[in-house]
Amino acid sequence: MKKTNAVISNGKGEFYLTTIDVGEPQANEVRVKIKAAGICHTDWDSIQHWNKDFIVGHEGAGIIDAIGENVSHLAIGDKVIFNWAIPCGECFQCNEGNLHICEKNSPVCGCELEGHAHIESSQHNHTPIERSFHLGTMSEYAVVKSQAVVKINSDISFAAAAIVGCGVMTGWGSVVNAAKVDVGSSVCIIGCGGVGLNAIQAAKQSGAAKIIAIDINEQRLAQAKSFGATHGVIATKADSDFKNVANEVKALTQGRGADYAFECTAIPALGSAPLALIRNAGTAVQVSGIEQRIDFDCELFEWDKIYINPLYGMCNPERDFNKILSLYNNNQMKLEELVTKTYTLATLQQGFDDMLNGRIAKGVVIIDETE
Repeated sequence: MKKTNAVISNGKGEFYLTTIDVGEPQANEVRVKIKAAGICHTDWDSIQHWNKDFIVGHEGAGIIDAIGENVSHLAIGDKVIFNWAIPCGECFQCNEGNLHICEKNSPVCGCELEGHAHIESSQHNHTPIERSFHLGTMSEYAVVKSQAVVKINSDISFAAAAIVGCGVMTGWGSVVNAAKVDVGSSVCIIGCGGVGLNAIQAAKQSGAAKIIAIDINEQRLAQAKSFGATHGVIATKADSDFKNVANEVKALTQGRGADYAFECTAIPALGSAPLALIRNAGTAVQVSGIEQRIDFDCELFEWDKIYINPLYGMCNPERDFNKILSLYNNNQMKLEELVTKTYTLATLQQGFDDMLNGRIAKGVVIIDETE
């Protein structure tokens, strides 16, 4: 067992920095020395509501420092990004190409990860402890399934690499994989935080002619334009049904509405908002993973409108992470610029405060500063 610092939560609103023991990787597993971990709204939600002890964190990047049996595609010293939707490669959904909703391993599809790495590899006070999304990246080391990491072939910093495996992938993949935005189309992005900025980047890369950023914050709209938005619309909390925003969008789209609209706020009240912004036969995408009950006005679906709710940008990790890194390597994808501020494991609370109050696009915990 290797002693390591980690952030543990009781799932009842509390978390703390402590020492845990991390074991050796078994067959089909690797141990990663974690260099950086992204801070995500899902981390905060899990701390508040999971009602059990677990190691926090599901975005991260690091270096493999030990390998178990039967792992041939990775080596000690490889730089890797974590992928929380771990595919088995054998179930019905994996064979259908839906690796992100694996029937055996998905932590959000009612599945429990098969095998040792799920719980036995990490112990607190000599008792096995679970890890967020089978990863637990707010820790100096983690043992995970080999399918839970993707090798990096890039000089990208660990801080920027850490956010690829959730926030970047969710926004980018919702545009590229789920909606398949067309060249010359019009696109609305509701919410210009970390996920929204990546949806904007993806829309630009897809050749969208008009990319309309929508937010309540003028500074975020300015940042959105630096990431590729062509227009900005200020929303107000008083315009709860988005009628004023819809009118502005129609004025920018020949009076008919946008071809595509993406909700990237995780605010339940805005779950139906993208439907109000699209034209007849347009596509609305609920990107942020709202899980609360939402009441829809069926008139919003008229006529022939499509509403989809993809998970994790329909991620195929080996394919998509490498596409994103190739775009980064060719200066077509801003990743370093997304990292607004960095923290340590000891200052994680400040990171959550900054995220919840909209002060940052993306915060990252630096766990080991050596590159």
